[in-house]
Amino acid sequence: MADRRPEKSCEQACESLKQQDYEVAVKHCTEALLSLSQYPPAHLPEACQAEIDRIKIETLLYRIASFLQLKKYGQADEDCRHVLGEGLAKGNGSFRAVLCCMHLKGKLQIVSNVLSKSLMGESLNGMVTKDLTRLKTLLAETEVIM
Repeated sequence: MADRRPEKSCEQACESLKQQDYEVAVKHCTEALLSLSQYPPAHLPEACQAEIDRIKIETLLYRIASFLQLKKYGQADEDCRHVLGEGLAKGNGSFRAVLCCMHLKGKLQIVSNVLSKSLMGESLNGMVTKDLTRLKTLLAETEVIM
């Protein structure tokens, strides 16, 4: 039986992105997100919730990059709004900590490169461009401060 842990699916998604197998990356990301949705946030210790949040943000970022490569801009924008909304709404620095961790592990550059390529090379509608530009700015700020 396949390993269904969200962390494993997230790592597989990152590997698929590196290999430019975007459909598989989306599949792994979706599996991870479905698995994470089974954990009720109100009943978890803070440390466990922080790890679940980290995996969720990382997974959404990989799925955004994959959707952009597949030219599924509406789906990328929807995930982008989730990342920005949930990540920045908490205001406790956990979102930036996830980005810093990804940067230190060399995982942020993959997402950042795809965002840059999409913003420069594609004609996107205004809302998609606004959300993606905001996310790209956050990623760039993280890379600069690290």
